[in-house]
Amino acid sequence: MDDLIATREQLGSGRGSASEAFAQALAIARSTACDHAFIRTFPDEAAAAARPGVDRLPLAGLPVSIKDLFDVAGQVTAAGSAVLADAPPATADCTAVARLRAAGASLVGRTNMTEFAFSGVGINPHHGTPVNPADPATARIPGGSSSGAAVSVATGAAFVGLGSDTGGSIRIPAALCGIVGFKNTARLTPADGALPLSTTLDTVCAMTRSVRDAVLAHEILSARTVALERKPLAQRRFAVARTQMLDGMDVNVAQAFEAALRALRNAGARVEEIELAEIHDLGTIQATGGFSAAESYAWHRTLLQQRGDGYDPRVRTRIERGAGMRAWEYLDLVRHRAEWIARVEAALQGFDAVLSPTTPIVAPPIADLAPGAERDEAFFRSNALLLRNTSVVNMLDGCALSLPCHAPGSLPVGLMLWHGPLRDDTVLDVGLAVEAALQPLRQG
Repeated sequence: MDDLIATREQLGSGRGSASEAFAQALAIARSTACDHAFIRTFPDEAAAAARPGVDRLPLAGLPVSIKDLFDVAGQVTAAGSAVLADAPPATADCTAVARLRAAGASLVGRTNMTEFAFSGVGINPHHGTPVNPADPATARIPGGSSSGAAVSVATGAAFVGLGSDTGGSIRIPAALCGIVGFKNTARLTPADGALPLSTTLDTVCAMTRSVRDAVLAHEILSARTVALERKPLAQRRFAVARTQMLDGMDVNVAQAFEAALRALRNAGARVEEIELAEIHDLGTIQATGGFSAAESYAWHRTLLQQRGDGYDPRVRTRIERGAGMRAWEYLDLVRHRAEWIARVEAALQGFDAVLSPTTPIVAPPIADLAPGAERDEAFFRSNALLLRNTSVVNMLDGCALSLPCHAPGSLPVGLMLWHGPLRDDTVLDVGLAVEAALQPLRQG
């Protein structure tokens, strides 16, 4: 499946049109391949794909999907919930959507998500759960919370899936669906007009079909130019963090991760295992509760009193945990996080990026985690595993790229390249080289 940049080049040479690409994407979005992936589609956007001069814009009129977390003028932003379905429509596009439109995007639709973005699994009891397209034999979770966004990109219904990442909500579904997800340093992209989960950790970012598309999407969303050095891998130094990140890998993930490390070493990269014991400290730092529970409860507390019965019970349980955090505990959390970031940044000095599995497991079957009290234990266990590695980067205020590293015919596995705050350009730059080095492995 061609990426956005290749398709844009084809359009520039007279092969096809953005209108045709949009029509094809819309047909996929409305097909069984995208069951439950879209809350609504936008057929009227066909006019945007055909407007004069759109071919000269970065996105060239090609289809982009929007997570149901973001304001689109004239539409309700319900964040995958039932309790906000009758809320007033947005009066304007949020900044992220406005920037995508200005860059020539044609919006194919609003994508489904975990209610209020509070889970890495991607199950939604209100709108149904999108099926991961990677396994035709078994209906597997897509990952969350940006579940529909991932399916939209993986099936061909969109070239860019706008989403958010608070603890891994871009990188987890990207890894499980076999596509690329980039979580930038949070402050680089505006979050206005996006319904918040955690104002401290929320990051506006996107999923794509390639790393070069991820660079383009980030440049548009952040309104900045990425500086690429394009050094060969022989001039790059990577760390592999042993603490926690490699624990409990299933066979698929372990084999794919080790194969990826071999490919990078064979390409000349220096790959060194380090302890990075600071990761152990996160349990103590967050012992009284994390940012997501406390900050989401602050936003939801009145709505919970009024319409709590309409929430997904699993989401409501996680939000209500924030009710018990005291002011001094929250302030301690802020202070200890800042001190922890400084320690981790010092430990990572001299490395271009850290290499980890994005998730330690491949996508579980939906049936094992579907709504129902008898499956809650399995759901929360899987959710914790899926979020374990990715959430470290959010606490670090860092940036991370997940790209596929599995062999053909295998369930998708993500390789995560990550570092501390404002190392975005290096992570993307390295990601381009890593993606190229993994091509032989990916092609079999």
